[in-house]
Amino acid sequence: MSSEQEQPGEAPEPGDTYEEPLSLTDPKAMRALAHPVRMALLELLSVAGTVTATQASEALGESPANCAFHLRTLAKYGFVKEAGGGRGRERPWAAVQRTIRISATEQTDPQAALEAEALGQLWRERWLDRARRVFGSSARVPGWERATQWRRSTVFLSPDEAMRLTQEVQHLIDRYQGREHDPSLRPVGALPVECTYFTFPLAELARLGGPQEPADSQSQDIS
Repeated sequence: MSSEQEQPGEAPEPGDTYEEPLSLTDPKAMRALAHPVRMALLELLSVAGTVTATQASEALGESPANCAFHLRTLAKYGFVKEAGGGRGRERPWAAVQRTIRISATEQTDPQAALEAEALGQLWRERWLDRARRVFGSSARVPGWERATQWRRSTVFLSPDEAMRLTQEVQHLIDRYQGREHDPSLRPVGALPVECTYFTFPLAELARLGGPQEPADSQSQDIS
Protein backbone atom coordinates (compact mmCIF):
# COMPACT_ATOMS: atom_id res chain seq x y z
CA MET A 1 0.00 0.00 0.00
CA SER A 2 1.46 3.30 -1.02
CA SER A 3 0.48 6.74 0.16
CA GLU A 4 0.67 9.96 -1.82
CA GLN A 5 1.29 13.30 -0.15
CA GLU A 6 -0.34 16.19 -2.05
CA GLN A 7 0.61 14.48 -5.30
CA PRO A 8 -1.67 15.38 -8.22
CA GLY A 9 -2.74 12.57 -10.47
CA GLU A 10 -1.72 12.24 -14.08
CA ALA A 11 -3.61 10.84 -17.05
CA PRO A 12 -2.24 7.41 -17.98
CA GLU A 13 -0.16 7.08 -21.09
CA PRO A 14 -1.02 4.43 -23.70
CA GLY A 15 -0.12 1.00 -22.40
CA ASP A 16 0.09 2.14 -18.77
CA THR A 17 -1.84 0.40 -16.04
CA TYR A 18 -3.29 3.16 -13.92
CA GLU A 19 -5.35 3.16 -10.77
CA GLU A 20 -7.01 6.30 -9.53
CA PRO A 21 -5.80 6.85 -5.93
CA LEU A 22 -8.27 6.68 -3.07
CA SER A 23 -8.42 10.33 -1.93
CA LEU A 24 -9.27 10.70 1.75
CA THR A 25 -11.67 13.49 2.69
CA ASP A 26 -13.62 11.97 5.60
CA PRO A 27 -12.11 12.91 8.99
CA LYS A 28 -13.60 9.78 10.59
CA ALA A 29 -11.98 7.53 7.98
CA MET A 30 -8.62 9.25 8.55
CA ARG A 31 -8.90 8.77 12.31
CA ALA A 32 -9.85 5.13 11.77
CA LEU A 33 -6.76 4.56 9.63
CA ALA A 34 -4.45 6.30 12.12
CA HIS A 35 -3.84 3.12 14.13
CA PRO A 36 -0.59 1.12 13.98
CA VAL A 37 -2.26 -2.26 13.52
CA ARG A 38 -4.51 -0.98 10.72
CA MET A 39 -1.59 0.67 8.99
CA ALA A 40 0.37 -2.57 9.32
CA LEU A 41 -2.55 -4.54 7.88
CA LEU A 42 -2.69 -2.32 4.80
CA GLU A 43 1.05 -2.73 4.33
CA LEU A 44 0.69 -6.50 4.68
CA LEU A 45 -2.09 -6.57 2.07
CA SER A 46 0.09 -4.56 -0.31
CA VAL A 47 2.61 -7.42 -0.47
CA ALA A 48 0.39 -10.44 0.20
CA GLY A 49 -2.59 -9.53 -1.98
CA THR A 50 -5.05 -11.21 0.38
CA VAL A 51 -4.80 -12.27 4.01
CA THR A 52 -7.04 -13.83 6.60
CA ALA A 53 -7.15 -12.69 10.21
CA THR A 54 -5.21 -15.83 11.15
CA GLN A 55 -2.49 -15.14 8.56
CA ALA A 56 -2.30 -11.50 9.64
CA SER A 57 -1.93 -12.65 13.23
CA GLU A 58 1.06 -14.81 12.33
CA ALA A 59 2.71 -12.03 10.33
CA LEU A 60 2.13 -9.16 12.76
CA GLY A 61 2.30 -10.91 16.12
CA GLU A 62 -1.22 -9.80 17.03
CA SER A 63 -4.06 -12.08 18.12
CA PRO A 64 -6.42 -13.38 15.40
CA ALA A 65 -9.34 -11.70 17.18
CA ASN A 66 -7.54 -8.34 17.18
CA CYS A 67 -6.64 -8.64 13.50
CA ALA A 68 -10.22 -9.60 12.64
CA PHE A 69 -11.53 -6.55 14.50
CA HIS A 70 -9.17 -4.17 12.73
CA LEU A 71 -9.90 -5.73 9.32
CA ARG A 72 -13.62 -5.21 9.89
CA THR A 73 -12.93 -1.61 10.91
CA LEU A 74 -10.91 -1.01 7.75
CA ALA A 75 -13.76 -2.52 5.73
CA LYS A 76 -16.28 -0.25 7.45
CA TYR A 77 -14.44 2.80 6.13
CA GLY A 78 -13.82 1.39 2.66
CA PHE A 79 -10.13 0.52 2.87
CA VAL A 80 -10.45 -3.27 2.53
CA LYS A 81 -13.06 -5.73 1.29
CA GLU A 82 -13.76 -9.44 1.59
CA ALA A 83 -12.02 -11.37 -1.18
CA GLY A 84 -14.51 -14.24 -1.12
CA GLY A 85 -14.39 -17.70 0.42
CA GLY A 86 -13.64 -18.84 3.95
CA ARG A 87 -15.55 -18.27 7.14
CA GLY A 88 -14.93 -16.39 10.36
CA ARG A 89 -11.26 -15.60 10.86
CA GLU A 90 -10.37 -17.67 7.79
CA ARG A 91 -12.11 -15.21 5.44
CA PRO A 92 -9.59 -13.60 3.08
CA TRP A 93 -9.45 -9.81 2.81
CA ALA A 94 -8.00 -7.57 0.10
CA ALA A 95 -7.22 -3.87 -0.14
CA VAL A 96 -9.75 -1.85 -2.12
CA GLN A 97 -6.98 0.22 -3.73
CA ARG A 98 -3.22 0.04 -3.42
CA THR A 99 -2.69 3.83 -3.47
CA ILE A 100 -4.13 6.21 -0.89
CA ARG A 101 -3.87 9.94 -1.42
CA ILE A 102 -3.54 12.07 1.72
CA SER A 103 -3.58 15.83 1.09
CA ALA A 104 -3.95 18.35 3.89
CA THR A 105 -3.81 21.39 1.60
CA GLU A 106 -6.69 20.34 -0.66
CA GLN A 107 -9.25 19.65 2.07
CA THR A 108 -12.27 21.97 2.16
CA ASP A 109 -13.15 20.93 5.71
CA PRO A 110 -10.73 22.38 8.33
CA GLN A 111 -11.15 19.29 10.51
CA ALA A 112 -10.33 17.05 7.56
CA ALA A 113 -7.21 19.12 6.89
CA LEU A 114 -6.04 18.60 10.48
CA GLU A 115 -6.72 14.88 10.32
CA ALA A 116 -4.95 14.57 6.96
CA GLU A 117 -1.91 16.37 8.32
CA ALA A 118 -1.79 14.10 11.38
CA LEU A 119 -2.28 10.92 9.33
CA GLY A 120 0.37 11.95 6.82
CA GLN A 121 2.80 12.54 9.65
CA LEU A 122 2.12 9.06 11.05
CA TRP A 123 2.86 7.45 7.68
CA ARG A 124 6.10 9.41 7.28
CA GLU A 125 7.24 8.49 10.80
CA ARG A 126 6.46 4.84 10.07
CA TRP A 127 8.56 4.88 6.90
CA LEU A 128 11.44 6.74 8.53
CA ASP A 129 11.45 4.52 11.62
CA ARG A 130 11.69 1.44 9.43
CA ALA A 131 14.55 2.97 7.45
CA ARG A 132 16.35 3.82 10.71
CA ARG A 133 16.07 0.20 11.85
CA VAL A 134 17.41 -1.16 8.57
CA PHE A 135 20.25 1.31 8.04
CA GLY A 136 21.03 1.63 11.74
CA SER A 137 22.19 -1.97 11.76
CA SER A 138 25.02 -3.70 9.93
CA ALA A 139 22.90 -6.82 9.53
CA ARG A 140 21.61 -7.40 6.00
CA VAL A 141 19.39 -10.01 4.42
CA PRO A 142 21.80 -12.55 2.88
CA GLY A 143 22.31 -11.78 -0.77
CA TRP A 144 20.93 -8.25 -0.40
CA GLU A 145 24.02 -6.59 1.09
CA ARG A 146 24.74 -4.42 -1.97
CA ALA A 147 21.10 -4.00 -2.99
CA THR A 148 20.15 -2.49 0.38
CA GLN A 149 21.12 1.16 0.01
CA TRP A 150 19.92 4.72 0.26
CA ARG A 151 20.54 7.66 -1.98
CA ARG A 152 20.22 11.42 -1.70
CA SER A 153 20.41 13.83 -4.64
CA THR A 154 20.10 17.61 -4.94
CA VAL A 155 19.19 19.02 -8.34
CA PHE A 156 17.79 22.34 -9.59
CA LEU A 157 14.21 21.82 -10.81
CA SER A 158 11.15 23.92 -11.50
CA PRO A 159 7.89 22.92 -9.72
CA ASP A 160 6.65 21.30 -12.94
CA GLU A 161 9.89 19.36 -13.34
CA ALA A 162 9.75 18.16 -9.74
CA MET A 163 6.21 16.88 -10.28
CA ARG A 164 7.27 15.18 -13.52
CA LEU A 165 10.23 13.54 -11.78
CA THR A 166 7.97 12.05 -9.11
CA GLN A 167 5.56 10.78 -11.74
CA GLU A 168 8.38 9.23 -13.79
CA VAL A 169 9.76 7.42 -10.73
CA GLN A 170 6.28 6.11 -9.96
CA HIS A 171 5.90 4.86 -13.54
CA LEU A 172 9.12 2.86 -13.12
CA ILE A 173 7.85 1.31 -9.90
CA ASP A 174 4.47 0.54 -11.47
CA ARG A 175 6.18 -1.85 -13.89
CA TYR A 176 6.52 -4.31 -11.04
CA GLN A 177 3.01 -4.00 -9.61
CA GLY A 178 0.78 -7.04 -9.73
CA ARG A 179 3.36 -9.41 -8.35
CA GLU A 180 1.68 -9.32 -4.94
CA HIS A 181 -1.40 -10.92 -6.52
CA ASP A 182 0.37 -13.26 -8.93
CA PRO A 183 3.46 -15.02 -7.49
CA SER A 184 4.22 -16.49 -10.93
CA LEU A 185 5.33 -13.00 -12.02
CA ARG A 186 8.06 -12.90 -9.37
CA PRO A 187 11.59 -13.86 -10.39
CA VAL A 188 13.55 -16.31 -8.27
CA GLY A 189 14.81 -14.62 -5.10
CA ALA A 190 12.27 -11.77 -5.17
CA LEU A 191 11.37 -10.24 -1.80
CA PRO A 192 9.08 -7.31 -0.88
CA VAL A 193 11.18 -4.15 -1.37
CA GLU A 194 10.08 -0.81 0.04
CA CYS A 195 10.67 2.21 -2.21
CA THR A 196 10.24 5.46 -0.32
CA TYR A 197 11.24 8.82 -1.74
CA PHE A 198 10.60 12.48 -0.95
CA THR A 199 10.63 15.47 -3.28
CA PHE A 200 10.74 18.93 -1.71
CA PRO A 201 12.52 22.26 -2.21
CA LEU A 202 15.43 23.24 0.03
CA ALA A 203 14.10 26.74 0.65
CA GLU A 204 16.88 27.61 3.09
CA LEU A 205 19.48 27.04 0.35
CA ALA A 206 17.60 28.74 -2.48
CA ARG A 207 19.41 32.04 -2.01
CA LEU A 208 22.75 30.32 -2.68
CA GLY A 209 21.91 29.43 -6.26
CA GLY A 210 19.90 31.00 -9.04
CA PRO A 211 19.44 30.83 -12.79
CA GLN A 212 23.02 32.01 -13.28
CA GLU A 213 24.43 29.10 -11.30
CA PRO A 214 25.32 25.82 -13.07
CA ALA A 215 22.63 23.21 -12.38
CA ASP A 216 25.06 20.54 -11.27
CA SER A 217 23.75 17.66 -9.21
CA GLN A 218 25.21 16.28 -6.02
CA SER A 219 24.52 12.68 -5.15
CA GLN A 220 25.23 10.35 -2.28
CA ASP A 221 24.86 6.61 -2.70
CA ILE A 222 25.55 4.62 0.46
CA SER A 223 24.93 0.91 0.92
